[in-house]
Amino acid sequence: MREAKVVTCFLLRRTPGGDEILLLRRSQEVGTYRGRWAGISGYLEKEPLAQAYAEIEEEAGLGKEDVRLLRAGEALEVVDAAGDRRWIVHPFLFEVDRPEKVQLDWEHVETRWIRPQEIGRYETVPQLAETLGRVYPLPQP
Repeated sequence: MREAKVVTCFLLRRTPGGDEILLLRRSQEVGTYRGRWAGISGYLEKEPLAQAYAEIEEEAGLGKEDVRLLRAGEALEVVDAAGDRRWIVHPFLFEVDRPEKVQLDWEHVETRWIRPQEIGRYETVPQLAETLGRVYPLPQP
């Protein structure tokens, strides 16, 4: 089983109706989980927080000045037996004040702001809800 270390970043916006997080639908051009919903993610090539900022800039067009780190969660092991992968996911939660500035790159084809408790309604990359739970408290079912 191949192991890969990655970061997954959730962007949060505060609205009068409550918190919302950004989900992104992966394009057909990416190497894994095409068409599935995910956070902003990428392979770990540097220290996790620095990688998180780099991925946010690359995939959402937001600079470090556009986001505010709210929480860095404990790494999570995600085993995808079907894909023969063991992912070590470093989760982060960032608040964004100007969500209209989000601009997608080629890795994603669609965005959707959702209530965190709605994440289970989407076909996501493996264990995305558990990853979110490391940085944002979700109600238990």
